[in-house]
Amino acid sequence: MKAHSIYGLKIFGSFAVGLACIGLSMPALAADDASIKAFSSAPLGDPPAAWKFATLPNKAPTKFSIVELGGSRVLKVEAEDSYGNLAHAVLVKPGARSMLAWRWRVDKLIENADLTVRAGEDSPAKVCVSFAFDREKLPFGERARLTLAKSATGEEVPTQTLCYVWDNKLAVNTGQVSVFTKRIRFIVLQTGTGKLGQWVSEKRDVTADHQRMFGDESEGKVPDIVSVIVSADADNTHGSALAYVGDITLVP
Repeated sequence: MKAHSIYGLKIFGSFAVGLACIGLSMPALAADDASIKAFSSAPLGDPPAAWKFATLPNKAPTKFSIVELGGSRVLKVEAEDSYGNLAHAVLVKPGARSMLAWRWRVDKLIENADLTVRAGEDSPAKVCVSFAFDREKLPFGERARLTLAKSATGEEVPTQTLCYVWDNKLAVNTGQVSVFTKRIRFIVLQTGTGKLGQWVSEKRDVTADHQRMFGDESEGKVPDIVSVIVSADADNTHGSALAYVGDITLVP
């Protein structure tokens, strides 16, 4: 099984694809394997091996590291005119309520970030879930762009990715389709400076959120969840950001 990242390789001719794969082989996972390696029990330094990093050619990499903060070990995420994803493979058949929980903290926002335009589609912190939606159910143009992305990366590209975002301007609970690709859709959970420098705990019903953001094409069914991703990018705005993420859990 492959661990998938997101975005990247943003332009193929006139098509904005916005998708990429890590391209690292992962061990086969049992059905309903929702285990996610904890940051809190990892040694200081590089993230646990189960978390696979990817950036893009000709891009500075967003930095991910395990640090001690407030007596706990957490993931530090540093973006500096950079792009990067950290992905963990899972295999989960969602139930009536599949819950994703984590805590995060943003210490520095990206001043010119704006998810509604290409020049601003950056964020200091995203926690994302990718789904194995049947690509044959997508319109021809969408399938063609996925095929193009696969030919460039050599790996399968996730057909649906839902990202929870800490933004700097959009209202909380805003749903937004990526300006680069319909294969990625956002829900804003935190916004602005009101909670800057504070830990915030999140718990999301992934089943309900998937149906909210991808219900137009999923006919009421939630596909298998195949990866959980931590992401931060500041390459479009040429800005910088600092965030921290605690342990992430997924309960089918």
